[in-house]
Amino acid sequence: MWASLSAGGIALMPLDKYPFSEKYGWIQDQYGLSWQLNLCHGNAKIVPSLLFVGQQNGQAEEAIHFYTSVFDNSSVGELSRYKEGEGGTPGTLNYAAFNLNGQQFAAMDSSLAHDFGFTEAISLMIECQTQNEVDYFWDKLSAGGDLNAQQCGWLKDKYGVSWQVVPSMMAEMIGDPDVKKSGRVMEAMMQMKKLDIAELRRAYESS
Repeated sequence: MWASLSAGGIALMPLDKYPFSEKYGWIQDQYGLSWQLNLCHGNAKIVPSLLFVGQQNGQAEEAIHFYTSVFDNSSVGELSRYKEGEGGTPGTLNYAAFNLNGQQFAAMDSSLAHDFGFTEAISLMIECQTQNEVDYFWDKLSAGGDLNAQQCGWLKDKYGVSWQVVPSMMAEMIGDPDVKKSGRVMEAMMQMKKLDIAELRRAYESS
């Protein structure tokens, strides 16, 4: 996997043995996506990892507790902190594991200089069955966030992380082979911030 992902990419941390892992590597692939490969027991999993840098450095733990309060069936796992002389702000997180409704995540703080941060290029999508679910997640996650980043079901939360709060039937409506139907849905969606299922259905079913 390292060989495939590293082709045309940049090794940020070489695949090697480290104090925290028998074998670990961090690679930026040819498309600019960042991957961390870590040897572990059991089946391989893709775990989204959030790195809190710049103005967000030091907010990882607060964000974890916030996210686990928003989603049902969620939990906080390991919280490992920087100590003096370890290259990070003492007390902030050098690694954390948490679970949101069955999906594993990782998070870390970094006080080092980075030429990246959270952007809309990477977002987390929540599929909702009802308007009540859309309203709940939108209201919770948008609180204190960037109002200017709210468009077409996208929002940016108070930590800079982008989310899409989307009705589960959205893909079916947009993917309808009837281009008039799908076009009406797209046009209606483009006028919205938080998505309105009733309005989207009305656009889809109108003649």
